Parts: sequence; structure tokens; C-alpha cells
Amino acid sequence: MASSTELAIHMSARPTWAEVNLAALQRNYQAVRELVSSEATICCVVKCDAYGHGSVECARALQEVGATWFGVTSTEEAVKLRRGGVRTRIMVMTGFWRGEEDEVLDSDLTPAIWSTEQLQALQRAAERRPKRPVPVHVKVDTGMSRLGLPMAELPGFLEQLRNAEDIVVEGVFSHLASSENLDAEDAQWQIMCFDDVLKTFAEHGMTPKFVHLANSAAVVGRHDTWHSMIRPGLLLYGGCLPLEGKAAAEQCIPSLTPVLSWKTRVIALKDLEVGQAVGYGGNYKTTRPTRIAIIPVGYGDGFSRHLSNKGRVILRDQYAPIVGNVSMDLVTIDVTDIPDASIGDEIILIGRTEHCRIDVEEHALHTQTIPYEILCGLSPRVPRKYVDE
Repeated sequence: MASSTELAIHMSARPTWAEVNLAALQRNYQAVRELVSSEATICCVVKCDAYGHGSVECARALQEVGATWFGVTSTEEAVKLRRGGVRTRIMVMTGFWRGEEDEVLDSDLTPAIWSTEQLQALQRAAERRPKRPVPVHVKVDTGMSRLGLPMAELPGFLEQLRNAEDIVVEGVFSHLASSENLDAEDAQWQIMCFDDVLKTFAEHGMTPKFVHLANSAAVVGRHDTWHSMIRPGLLLYGGCLPLEGKAAAEQCIPSLTPVLSWKTRVIALKDLEVGQAVGYGGNYKTTRPTRIAIIPVGYGDGFSRHLSNKGRVILRDQYAPIVGNVSMDLVTIDVTDIPDASIGDEIILIGRTEHCRIDVEEHALHTQTIPYEILCGLSPRVPRKYVDE
């Protein structure tokens, strides 16, 4: 049992944190670099705070090992990187909102555009400054029916671009809806449509330097989509890519390491008799004399309530099941079979020890969602601790 002094040390701050291994992130980047060799420029996607890992810290670490492009969702995310010391190219992949065009130019950002309104706003902003080219990447909708210029409108839009003297079409891209399914007919159709897009650009005398279609799954499973730029996201953070289809087993998946682990500590222990209810709703009752441990994490931190009564954690290199409902700030676990469990013991929520392992994918399976949502759902109130090991 921890002493009162040790407990005070443990409780000097809420003992729940995420560890982000920047060395692992850099190794994953190098693995992707080796996979694509010199065939394509890597645009490292660090949107949504680098999928919950911390965008500034991750971008700086990737910049150290040669990353030259970063992809974000918004102007706000891009400006945060600039203020954090990122000096390489930054693409705002979902464009800019009305009134942000001056910030785009002032921060030397490269926006995606797909509308006349965006084009005119950039042109006006450029005219208010010393003359210099403004690079843009044109996004075309090849079938996902989300953002992007409809293909039928592409010829007319390219004519507008030709007449915009301060705007330079540096890139063209689209996004696959089913990149992870190697047998998906819609993906093959989108790839064919994108080829038509490139032909249309050529017919208008445009050959963009950066042509990109491949996200993480396509980087691994669809070599024909690499072109001159790729956009890995989850791949960089060591996420599992569950490729589907007849050719899935034949793909060369680089050796990657999960970058994030999530930890907390035992803050209380309690012995219960047979038949005692645990947690909100009392939907779990003990079936034997039970020792439970209480840990300071909950759905307020992004630890899903769907893990109630079916998730597990790692304590002293052993699995301990979650019992009772996950609440906003606390979770109860059954440590009856770990008799030496003590207050202050480290608990691994996501991560691994010598004999045990809980990946993001396990959380996603229990909660019937995708790994992206688990990582992006990690609350800002969970401090990130950056390590190099």
C-alpha cells in the first residue's frame, strides 16, 4: 500500500495522461518514406490536433526528420502551427471561410479551392499586397459528394484560373470514399474519374506539380493513386489499416508503432460483498467477494461509456475488467485477481506491457466505431506528455 506521502505526490495533479512517443512518430514517417521512395512528396496530415496527439509537437518532430508539407482542416489549425514554429508548407485541405483570405496569405498557407467565390477572394487579397504568386490546390469531387468542384464545372473553372493573374495552380486532388476496400467499385470509378480530371487540366495547358489522391489506406493498398503527393494521416500515428478485398493480403504494410498510449492511476480501493451493486444504475452486481479499484478517467476524458461492463485495462501486466457503468470522471475495475494492486499503481488504458496489449482498435471494436474517433475524441483535459524513446 502506498504511503500518505506517496499518495500526496500522485495526487498533486489529476493522474490521467496520454504519452505521445515522438520518436515512434518519426520512425513511422521514415517507414512511409521508404515505402514510397522518391515517387511522391509526403503531406503529413496533422488535422484535428494531429488526431489527438498534439499538432504543434507532432509537426515539429516530423519537420526535424524532413517533412516538408503538412495538411490541416482549417486556417485556424494552420495558424496554430505557424505560431508553434512550423515553417514548412501547410495545406488547408478543406479550404478557407469567408474573410480568412488575408490570414491565408499573411501566414503563407496553401488553400484548397473549388469555387469562384474562393478564387475571387484570394485574387482581391493578393492585389492588396506586393505582387507574388499565390499557390492553390484545386479540389475536385470525383464521386464522394462532399467538398470539391463538380467535374462538369471543371473546364469553366480552369478558364477562370487562367485569367487570375496572381493565382498559381500548384496542385489538384480528390478524396476516395472507399480506399480501404480494394475491391470497391466506387473507388475504381473515382480513380478513373480522377484520370479524366488530369486530362482536362492538360487540355487547358495546366500540369500541376502536386497531384494527390491517396490517403493512408491508399498509400498502403493502392499504388496507382500515389501520383506526385500522398496524404498519410492515421498511418503516421501507427494506426491499424484493416484493408479489405481479394488483394488485401498481398499488400506491403510498413512496420509501424502506435504513437499514443493512455494512462492513469488507481486512486482508491474497496472491498465488496457478494451481490453489491457497482456504479450508476447498479447494472453490475458482484458474484463473489470482490475488490474494486477506482481510476480517475471517464467519458469526460473521451473514455467511452460503451466500455461499461465490457472493456478492460492493464494493471501490473495483467488485464482487469471494467465493472459497472463508465461515468464522467471515474471508472471501476475488478482487481480481485490482482491481490497486490495498490493505490498509485499505473493503469494502462491504451498501450502495452510485456504480456498485455490494448490498442485503439480494441476500443473501437467495443464501441462500434473507428480508431479515428477514439483518438480524436481524447479530451483536451487529458494532458499530453511527450517522450522520445
